[in-house]
Amino acid sequence: MTASRIHLAIACVFGACGVGLWAWATHAGQPSAAIAAQMMLIHAAAIIGLTAARKGGLLPGRAATVLVSILAFGVLLFAGDLAVRAIGGQRLFPMASPIGGMLMMAAWLGLAATPFLQRRA
Repeated sequence: MTASRIHLAIACVFGACGVGLWAWATHAGQPSAAIAAQMMLIHAAAIIGLTAARKGGLLPGRAATVLVSILAFGVLLFAGDLAVRAIGGQRLFPMASPIGGMLMMAAWLGLAATPFLQRRA
């Protein structure tokens, strides 16, 4: 299975989980779960767009593939930790949310640089 297909599948799972989590957060009055849902939904769309940009040649293949993977992992840590805390009152592990947030920021900054890393023909 290609990285593009994996990233698209991850984005779709983030989308489905984001919708369900947001509905639950609204009914349960859990603002941190709503934040996790928003992060999942926003990044689901972003991962789809980034994958399309990579496939279209706007982002160099290897660097963009790795950075989109880091972005998805950061979302999983950040949103996952918030959701687990809202639902079960526990954490994934200490510092999961901050680590996830830092991974997301680093991935976005790296993605901003990748168009300038392309080799000229």
